[in-house]
Amino acid sequence: MEIERYDYFDHDADMGVTGRGATPEEAFESAAAAMFAIMTDLATVRRERTIRLEFEEADIELALVRWLNLLLATAREHGMVFAEFRLDHDGVVWRGSATGEAWRGELERGTEVKGATLTMLHVGQHGDTWEARCVVDV
Repeated sequence: MEIERYDYFDHDADMGVTGRGATPEEAFESAAAAMFAIMTDLATVRRERTIRLEFEEADIELALVRWLNLLLATAREHGMVFAEFRLDHDGVVWRGSATGEAWRGELERGTEVKGATLTMLHVGQHGDTWEARCVVDV
């Protein structure tokens, strides 16, 4: 049975994202896809440019928030939208990449995500599946 990569949950005026995967890293990648899918249809985003990212965080739950906020900041800095994500970690060092393109007129703009929050933050394993979730400010 294939894992449902991501979904959403309601939270007042904001939105919750849940990413799933066979590893914590895959769950983080799926949470990133869920977050960017709020902003545009990921299937329409061209995979033209990859940006490498790195950060340090010992706490796995805080690492999720750091990862998502780093992706948002990097996308804003470069005027891009990302659709493909990779992440690995060794101890407290997390290294990843995000692939996408510069915003263009043909891309449908959904709801802007301002940032990931600590609200309802949880990273854990449920059976064979890792789940990473938090509320994002929209």
